Amino acid sequence: MTACPTGIAHTYMAAEKLTEAARSLGHEIKVETQGSIGAENLLSDNDVREADAIIIAADKDVDRSRFVGKRVLAVGVAEGIRHPEQLVERVRSAPVYGRAEGDGAGSGSAGTPAPGGSGGGKERSVAYKALMNGVSYMIPFVVVGGLLIAISLALGGNPQADGGLVIPDGSFWKHVNDIGVIGFTLMVPILSGYIAYAIGDRPALVPGMIGGWIANTGSLYDSKAGAGFIGAMVTGFLAGYLVLWIKKVEVPKFARPIMPIIVIPIVATTVLGLFFIYVIGKPISWVFTHLTHWLGGMTGSSAILLGALLGLMIAFDMGGPVNKTAFLFGAGLIASGNQTVMGMCAAAIPVMPLGQGLATLVRRRLYTEQERETGMAALFMGLFGISEGAIPFAAARPAQVIPANMLGGAVAGALAGTIGVTDAVPHGGPIVAVLGAVGGVPAFFLAVVAGSVVTALTTVTLVDVAERRKGGERPGAGGGAVAVAAQGPVAGAGAEAVVAGVGVGGGAGGAGAGAGGASGGAGVASRAAVAASSVPAADGGPGRDAGGADGDGVGTEGGVGDGDGGLGEARVPEVLSGYLTGRTVRTELVADEKEAAIREMAALVAATGKVADADELVRVALAREAQGTTGLGEEIAIPHAKTDAVTAPVVGFARSADGIDWGSLDGTRARLVFLIAVPEAAAGDEHLRILALLSRKLMDADFRARLQGAAGEAGILRVLGEIQ
Repeated sequence: MTACPTGIAHTYMAAEKLTEAARSLGHEIKVETQGSIGAENLLSDNDVREADAIIIAADKDVDRSRFVGKRVLAVGVAEGIRHPEQLVERVRSAPVYGRAEGDGAGSGSAGTPAPGGSGGGKERSVAYKALMNGVSYMIPFVVVGGLLIAISLALGGNPQADGGLVIPDGSFWKHVNDIGVIGFTLMVPILSGYIAYAIGDRPALVPGMIGGWIANTGSLYDSKAGAGFIGAMVTGFLAGYLVLWIKKVEVPKFARPIMPIIVIPIVATTVLGLFFIYVIGKPISWVFTHLTHWLGGMTGSSAILLGALLGLMIAFDMGGPVNKTAFLFGAGLIASGNQTVMGMCAAAIPVMPLGQGLATLVRRRLYTEQERETGMAALFMGLFGISEGAIPFAAARPAQVIPANMLGGAVAGALAGTIGVTDAVPHGGPIVAVLGAVGGVPAFFLAVVAGSVVTALTTVTLVDVAERRKGGERPGAGGGAVAVAAQGPVAGAGAEAVVAGVGVGGGAGGAGAGAGGASGGAGVASRAAVAASSVPAADGGPGRDAGGADGDGVGTEGGVGDGDGGLGEARVPEVLSGYLTGRTVRTELVADEKEAAIREMAALVAATGKVADADELVRVALAREAQGTTGLGEEIAIPHAKTDAVTAPVVGFARSADGIDWGSLDGTRARLVFLIAVPEAAAGDEHLRILALLSRKLMDADFRARLQGAAGEAGILRVLGEIQ
């Protein structure tokens, strides 16, 4: 099985490499690929039953429950490309997965370390995968809950004399607000539950979710505030590893069927719940009480110091006990006539979501597409003082985001305290200033903007440093190359060649009918079933166009358009749905380094008239390279860009005689370079099928040799026309 977080090129490359290696060693193999458009060539129960061993090449969680009793070797996706022969040999002596009969093994864990599984430390850690799993499931609850609350306040809230907003009970917008509150309430147990699920599988889901609910319900352990998302992370990991420990307990054979569905969930839920209430919860209550008393003793101290301290506390855990202590302290002083403390809090409250949202705009390359979308939602939530909009970022990268949030919150609180900002209502964010609850509005906005900018700049700096330490690997993304295409929440592999949104419809000549799609490869020697997960090429391959009338198109009849719509002398098949034509082929690149090559390729495809801004196309393509090399190895590179600098999908191809250092996984210099560019608004999955077909075909050494040796543009197009 091969899989990676985005699963396009690398998934299929790993599948092809494993297939070739197994067959060369005299084995039969079947490779399952999984990815963003589904799973292909699925391993049936019979396939698994007959297999001698299983190779999992993946940078994401893969359900291993169906492989219980089989030898399992789990490695990173890059290993499937780099050392396929070694994997085929090693899997024959790999430990048997789930050998312990009493572990409730009927539901194997995606996150459970398989006995054969680390592959020399190449696989992502269980803790990392579990955390990202929880965050990915939490994000929709944060976005939906936060936006519904913000919209209901904006459209249904009635301004009050003190500047606050109140939604009338029983009104339509009150019901919308209540739905949003439910979403927010659920996000914490969801985070906890799916962290636990990734570690201990289904038996850990219930204790994880209930543990998260307990962590977020302070009244259960005599605290005025719950432990928030940090408490949920704690309960998630505790639940997951507690379930793993219980699974190891030997039980009579008659009890094994009920272990994963009754015994384990009940025992784990009870133990975890009581442990949190009596052991963890009491210190949280103690911290809340003593922090409140301590802040009360600081009311007469320096406004700058108090503002900075309140800002640090507001930004630390966003809804947790520290945050709630500062908020309730400020809100409690409003009634006594001291509105300056709440003014400090109000300035700090929106800084986290605004700063994190701004960070996704400042350095887009550091974030996945899902994170960028969450960033836009966070900006909107920040305007309404909903600090929880930043929780997904803090949960995914706590070491970088929480310090950045705290620094920005401290700046905003200190500025607000220095200038004397006041707030007459227990709420924060720009919305309260717009509604007239804030005194010193210009100073308030100055504090909010300053804090948000500091948070954004600090975040991107810390994330960038962390990324560089990991060798340029994108945070939150799956590891390097392809072997097991990961499906699911975690973001794309650093070296994955990914382009989203190539629209259907051909080049110059019109839309084509789908030719049959490619399916997954087969085979494992000693019958080792190799599951390869990737972005599968679904039914239907690239379509065929009629020859273009503008001289651009390659007709189905084989001729390259001649400017009048006629057929050229050399009759070649259409290539990649007509996106690659005679105009976008160059037999020899002049450039000898990556950036120059991308610029040369951009100029090449610009000749089609489909590029509105070549410089912007280059910028986006280079930004993609900064996330992780698009050098796939085997002397291949597929740089790509999704940008409105192009008006229609276009593919270029060029060769380099000496090769270009592209930072490829196998260290080879790129001699075959494809540039793929699609508009932001391009839709459909055809680009995924094209990339899958291209990646698979390029794993054929004979095909690469013929492509390298083809004479002229027509010869190159003939060879590329074999991609079906």
